Amino acid sequence: MTKKEKRQAFIMEIKNIIDPLMLKLEVIDSKISKGKTLRPAYYRNEDLKKIFGLSNNTIIKYRQTGVLPYTKLGDIFLYDSVKIEETLRENSI
Repeated sequence: MTKKEKRQAFIMEIKNIIDPLMLKLEVIDSKISKGKTLRPAYYRNEDLKKIFGLSNNTIIKYRQTGVLPYTKLGDIFLYDSVKIEETLRENSI
């Protein structure tokens, strides 16, 4: 067997190992991404600041005026991500 043939045989062996793994990864990826979103159930103030660029004062104003629906747990304000998306959809132009 020549050097070139050995190299081709090695490449085919590697391909035979990698192909089934790639198929399994594709199946796993499709199951993970099927119908799931990558957002948390609730946002906190820091999340709203990072994601939407809101300031502390704006968040407070939106809470007080009812623009941002929220739940208070102790001293922590939680904002349902689904309700935030609905609010964004309702107010889109």
